[in-house]
Amino acid sequence: MDHKNLAFNKTNFILLAIGFVVVVIGFILMSGSGSTEEAYNPHIFDAVRIKVAPVVSLAGFLFMIFAVIYHKRDAADLANTEDKADADKSVAHVSAAASGKGAQKSGGKA
Repeated sequence: MDHKNLAFNKTNFILLAIGFVVVVIGFILMSGSGSTEEAYNPHIFDAVRIKVAPVVSLAGFLFMIFAVIYHKRDAADLANTEDKADADKSVAHVSAAASGKGAQKSGGKA
């Protein structure tokens, strides 16, 4: 099987696993014993459970989105990007020169 046709590579799966572990850590931080009708547990409103754990879980989910979007560029992609940028510069230079010559021929009047 050709690995270049796959949507994810090894790096994507590692990043997804890291994000999943962070989400699980966030849920573990949110867990704990609750209150019952007989006994009130004030620890259900701790800052760790109410503020820190949801932020940790959200960070894990956002990291998982990044892991799905992430695409590692190889040398061929970088070379194609540089060639395209050079071609765009030369086209812009030629078009700027052409527009400058047109203004000179007409005497600079519009």
